[in-house]
Amino acid sequence: MNEATGRVVIQQCLSAILKLKGADEQVPETIEIGRGIVVFVCFLDKASEETVEKLTKHVTNVRLSENDAGKHVSVCDIQGDVLIIPQATLGGRLKGKAMQYHMNVDKVLGKALYHKFCQGVRMAVEEVSSGNVKCGVYGARQILSMDTNGPFTHIIDV
Repeated sequence: MNEATGRVVIQQCLSAILKLKGADEQVPETIEIGRGIVVFVCFLDKASEETVEKLTKHVTNVRLSENDAGKHVSVCDIQGDVLIIPQATLGGRLKGKAMQYHMNVDKVLGKALYHKFCQGVRMAVEEVSSGNVKCGVYGARQILSMDTNGPFTHIIDV
């Protein structure tokens, strides 16, 4: 089996709010979505644009959302929203009592891949759905509040 180059954790939600520092660092900016999914993403060593393409297809096509009849469909099928949050800690590995992040991609490349991922998911969702795609800030501390209809959480490695 090949080593993973990217990892997402997808959490189904009824709503989510992400707070991050605004440009003046005094007033938090708030990003909100309604029914849909929250996607935590981490790019690992050897990640490339191919990694971004695969993760984009998985996130927009995987049947993890429930429609009104209780059937599992994609977030696009329910016209759902997507909140993407960069999450470098997903690449951590326990060594003794500490976490190490040697598996993560370089920060400069990680930021570029994150932006490509956000753009790819946005384009894929807008093409077939009325759902909104919103993205957190790479490298920033962020506060997430979420109402889930589960828990219904999945990890996907590519």
